[in-house]
Amino acid sequence: MNASKNLRAGLVLLGLLAAMLPAFAQDSSSSASRLDGQHDFDFEIGTWKTHLKRRLRPLTGSTTWVEYEGTTVVRKVWNGRANLVELEVDGPAGHIQALSLRLYNPETRQWSLNFASSAGGTMSPPTVGAFRNGRGEFFDEETLDGRPILVRFVISDITAKSCRFEQAFSADGGKTWEVNWIAIDTKE
Repeated sequence: MNASKNLRAGLVLLGLLAAMLPAFAQDSSSSASRLDGQHDFDFEIGTWKTHLKRRLRPLTGSTTWVEYEGTTVVRKVWNGRANLVELEVDGPAGHIQALSLRLYNPETRQWSLNFASSAGGTMSPPTVGAFRNGRGEFFDEETLDGRPILVRFVISDITAKSCRFEQAFSADGGKTWEVNWIAIDTKE
């Protein structure tokens, strides 16, 4: 039965990604001047002040959030085709030290976002996606407390001085999403 649930969740994720592909393909072929995407994260290179809110116990009905303050440093790698994000924040719930290695695939014109925390010491499965109309959407399939879930990571509200990061989980194949991580980065 577990394999059946995993297969079903995998098919749902494939369906979500397949639904996104026509829009990305249309965007990439509709204009020869469209950038290939390898510089999508150039806006974020540098040091940012970070305000982070994290939901405790996602997908349990919990409405308890904890907040943190700190910094995010983003460094360009491979002339922008990759970047390394270092997050360090503190709050009443403790200290979070994390990094994300973002890699651009020129063939698919998509990014993979690979996250690790110092507490876990390993990379999580990457969320994969692209930017469209100034908004980045990235998806993957993971497990939470032994059950398969979908993960959606969105980057939005991008300006020269701020941007928003939001992570949400779905336990019902993407019908509903519960936000569990919101970070607002600002520059002074």
